[in-house]
Amino acid sequence: MTYQETTIWLFNQLPMFQTQGASAYKKDLTNTLFLVEHLQHPETKFKSIHVAGTNGKGSTSSMIASILQEAGYKVGLYTSPHLKDFRERIRINGEMISEDFVVDFVVQNKSFFEANQLSFFEMTVGLTFDYFAKEQVDIAVIEVGMGGRLDSTNVITPLVSVITNIGFDHTQFLGDTLPKIAAEKAGIIKSNVPVVIGEYSEETKPVFIAKAKSENAQIYFAQDNSEVTYECALLGDYQVHNKKAVLQVIELLQSQFNIEENHIKLGLKNVVQNTGLLGRWQILNQKPFTVCDTAHNSHGLKIVLNQIQKHHFESLYIVLGVVNDKDLDYILPLFPKRANYYFCKPNVPRGLSPEILQKKATEFELFGEVFDSVSEAYAEVLNLANDSDFIYIGGSTFVVAEIV
Repeated sequence: MTYQETTIWLFNQLPMFQTQGASAYKKDLTNTLFLVEHLQHPETKFKSIHVAGTNGKGSTSSMIASILQEAGYKVGLYTSPHLKDFRERIRINGEMISEDFVVDFVVQNKSFFEANQLSFFEMTVGLTFDYFAKEQVDIAVIEVGMGGRLDSTNVITPLVSVITNIGFDHTQFLGDTLPKIAAEKAGIIKSNVPVVIGEYSEETKPVFIAKAKSENAQIYFAQDNSEVTYECALLGDYQVHNKKAVLQVIELLQSQFNIEENHIKLGLKNVVQNTGLLGRWQILNQKPFTVCDTAHNSHGLKIVLNQIQKHHFESLYIVLGVVNDKDLDYILPLFPKRANYYFCKPNVPRGLSPEILQKKATEFELFGEVFDSVSEAYAEVLNLANDSDFIYIGGSTFVVAEIV
């Protein structure tokens, strides 16, 4: 198979949460455990950091990886979803996995995958672990896909576990209260493995403490640490808490890795260059000031929309698209009424019809036009906006993927 044929097979032939939603969700780790046994347990052949949370997982993982890279280590980084190319998910020192490795891995294991009906996510995790083991990385930063307890990545025993924050997202799988969601995320806390909590609330803190105590895991609440103002290439307001969590993780790693302050400074400053991370308060244009961001739930959008209001502008243009399992009653009330809306559909099977989005938005006094695609909506906005205006593009990772 060619690389293109391989990725088409990966995407189309097997359940995948990114495109299919609920039908791709697995209720236990049986398949993953079976897979890593088939692959001769690659997850035991490298050191790792495990990162869960509602928002900020990708940013936090990328900052940790960038700092370790600046310290001279060979660093694996696994994140999801990708924006343009499947291989963005699996990198070593910023370099994407080769097309040949992806093809060879699928060809060699295809009959096993088919016989056991593995999901897209399970196969991708297996590929990642196999790659990092064969490439003999010094350490890998592994981002949880969804939840934690039942996530395919949760077969590793990391040096440190990280939970960035807890908000409402994927409630149909993870629970409809913050303590329930926190309990799912806390499922990555392992016996005698320290855990760093980026942000907590009165509702979630007791859940983390109880789980850490039951696992005899030392717990650190990075939110309570004082802010260190290192320059960082990631400019979103929400990175303040992510950076605190990153610095706490690095402090814990310093007993095993030679990481100096200069490595931390360079790692944060060069994080986009080192890891290829895109779509986090990414400035696309100065005049009109144009930003895209992958925030897609109430916890993340609230911070992004507040950051927009800190800017001075004449008119605000918002290009907005979402997926069809998004609870709009949670997110639409957060958006400003004084803005020009351009509703569009991200180009994935789960993309919500822009007409449905427009109709729902009117209930919250958000008015605008409908476009068939993100690029059409964006082109129209660029046509109309003046240099003193502000353009925001978001609502979904898939919307941002069509712009960057």
